[in-house]
Amino acid sequence: MAHILIHSLKDSLVLLPFLFGTYLVIEILETAAGEHAKKLITGAGKGSVAVGAALGVVPQCGFSAVAAGFYSKGIIGAGALLAVFMSTSDEMLPVFVAAKAPAATILSILAAKFVMAVISGTLAGPVLDRVCRRRPAKSFHAEDGGDCHVGHDHGENGCGCGHRHRGIIADAAAHTIKVFAFIFAVTLVLNIVIHTVGQDALGSVLGDIPVLGEIVAGLIGLIPNCAASVIISQLYLDGVIGAGAMMSGLLVSSGAGVLVLFEENRSPKSNALILAVLYGLGVAWGLLVEISGVVF
Repeated sequence: MAHILIHSLKDSLVLLPFLFGTYLVIEILETAAGEHAKKLITGAGKGSVAVGAALGVVPQCGFSAVAAGFYSKGIIGAGALLAVFMSTSDEMLPVFVAAKAPAATILSILAAKFVMAVISGTLAGPVLDRVCRRRPAKSFHAEDGGDCHVGHDHGENGCGCGHRHRGIIADAAAHTIKVFAFIFAVTLVLNIVIHTVGQDALGSVLGDIPVLGEIVAGLIGLIPNCAASVIISQLYLDGVIGAGAMMSGLLVSSGAGVLVLFEENRSPKSNALILAVLYGLGVAWGLLVEISGVVF
């Protein structure tokens, strides 16, 4: 057991400098572009689905939390919300960068998530709005959440509203430590499981049984925390799950966005329906990726 612990710690420590460097760049970009991102989606009108999907690709779950707040206030429709949720990268990008995954692999995954998010939001959004009887507001005002900042430290309820930055370096360091802890925990558990049952056996359970991998990954993605994307990304990088299961999990994983949706939107029925559609579409896209034999 001791050698598994040491091995897991060594594997995780190697990622630290890459994680910190990635988060430092992300902090700088978010500080410079956060408010502009919010104005883009609220002023995009019919193009809000595509704009939301593009903004969701930006790392971290901060914008998904803000989008959930916008939806709750009627500022955006279900299509834009769904697009943001499905394209949100959360911790996937830092984990892939830290693991030195090829740039082509990372970009192709992000591009695929963007396209799937746009298609899903465009097709399912109007139906959800009709079923939930919602009409997005035509304009955005400061009092309708204008003080909600895009960020990834969402406090106790997962919302970025009212967050005060400690400084770019301090924020990057704090996020690095948090995600490092998740990666270490996932790596340790995974190594214990692999040592016990074997990687081939674990991979066959999730990969050889049709649909199971996508269903399980989608369920993991429902975890309203950055741990979900860390787990899914790590499992894919370690070869435990395939591209289809990875895509299912990452499309469903929307970070703190789901928590904010259930907290701020007063329609439990609408919230449950959006969550069900999100999960169903994520699994469906994952199955399509698996069946088509796409490799990232």
